[in-house]
Amino acid sequence: QVQLVESGGGSVQAGGSLRLSCAATGQIFSMTALEFYRHVSGNEREFVASLARLQGNNIEIKYADSAKGRFTISPDNGETTVALQMNSLKPEDSGIYYCHVDRVWITDYESRYDLWGQGTPVNVSP
Repeated sequence: QVQLVESGGGSVQAGGSLRLSCAATGQIFSMTALEFYRHVSGNEREFVASLARLQGNNIEIKYADSAKGRFTISPDNGETTVALQMNSLKPEDSGIYYCHVDRVWITDYESRYDLWGQGTPVNVSP
């Protein structure tokens, strides 16, 4: 069984920093990009950042415009974990941060799709 586990949320004042982690656990042969989304009650989940591991140890990183220049996503502690370093946090960055992956191959012919973690809260006070 494949699971996504987030950690590292918390409360900070504006201008502070937090570091989130997303670990994919279980039987994993390969997977598409690990992504972070933010959800604020009453709104749809909003894409924040993603990291995809490509062939030849290359990675592809994407950011939402709101995250560029302040957030950094990077590989962390193995092939199936990523970290999101969030600096210069603003109150509008507050919300529940979820990890997501579109597809995980658990063997070379069997996959799991559209997996979400349990979420970790981030609260940025003015």
